[in-house]
Amino acid sequence: MLDLWPFWKGLGIGLAVAAPVGPVGLLCIRRSLACGWLSGFLSGLGAAVADAVYAAIAAFGLTTLTSWLVASQDWIAPIGGVLLIWIGIGIWHSKPGDRGAAPVDTAGLAADFATTLAVTMTNPATILSFVALFAGFGLGTASDYGAATLLTVGTFLGSALWWLFLSNASGWARRYATDGRLVWVNRVAGAIIVAFGLWGISAGIR
Repeated sequence: MLDLWPFWKGLGIGLAVAAPVGPVGLLCIRRSLACGWLSGFLSGLGAAVADAVYAAIAAFGLTTLTSWLVASQDWIAPIGGVLLIWIGIGIWHSKPGDRGAAPVDTAGLAADFATTLAVTMTNPATILSFVALFAGFGLGTASDYGAATLLTVGTFLGSALWWLFLSNASGWARRYATDGRLVWVNRVAGAIIVAFGLWGISAGIR
């Protein structure tokens, strides 16, 4: 009989990593308010894919790659910081309804996914979170590839479920998002995301 316990562990880990509000959470909320729930969900899905990649690295016991990622944060973190600053400035200057009038903007949706994938992959906290969580649970045994696969799939689905919930909740609130309110959402979200970017650069320098 298939042991699904690793899957449920992965589901919990995915939720635990995704739920804390950070730059990706702000992007998901802001894009859901400005462009609809699908934009926010695809933004979160980019983070979920990155979470699954890091979960696979930890679950399959790829210790050499894990050590390299941890040791490389000095130059990975500034890259993510610059990316966040660029995104934050773009949000600050964006106008309400820039993409809201288009029924389906395939290029824009692809960019939503790609930017959060890149942000999460270059976020030092992501890999360190997975290293800590997997060590705490005593996970990451490369000898059991079935369990490692279930852990990875569970992590992806747990993260994706959180982003589905957050994007739908924010999309529901979109009915109350007037142009004036969206201007302030853009200003606040843009400023906070730029602050996250500056923190990432300073962390890499330190």
